[in-house]
Amino acid sequence: MEEQSSQNKKRFILLLVGLIDSLLGGVVLLLYFEILPFDLSSLGIPRWVVGLIGGLWFLTGFVVLLYQLTKPQSDE
Repeated sequence: MEEQSSQNKKRFILLLVGLIDSLLGGVVLLLYFEILPFDLSSLGIPRWVVGLIGGLWFLTGFVVLLYQLTKPQSDE
């Protein structure tokens, strides 16, 4: 019974991390596509690097979130 509770806590944490990573990656992508008003050139980072980081961050968070949501529960 305690192992099931531990699995549920782990799943919840991974869901939360995936959601937060997706949201943060989405914000970075909104900055890259100039939807949010912030000048990226003031940071001295090339735009393509910001786009790459935002895209990878969003995709990895989304994959973790999607996997945790579609993973079958083990009811042993």
